[in-house]
Amino acid sequence: MKDGIHPDYHFIEVRLTDGTTYRTRSTYGAEGATLALEIDPSAHPAWTGGAHKLMDTGGRVSKFKKKYEGLGF
Repeated sequence: MKDGIHPDYHFIEVRLTDGTTYRTRSTYGAEGATLALEIDPSAHPAWTGGAHKLMDTGGRVSKFKKKYEGLGF
């Protein structure tokens, strides 16, 4: 490998939204840095299988459902 063209690969600490941490190697920050995640697999519905909620702003969802109620939604 050529010298001086590769990023520094070092250990950092990753903090999940529930406060748990783990140590991994990364090019993020400097040695010993902490990366705090805003979204992680322990809390996000895409990974946990949580129910999706529809936000009804100004009755848009209700209007949509009423318009297409005969199609089996």
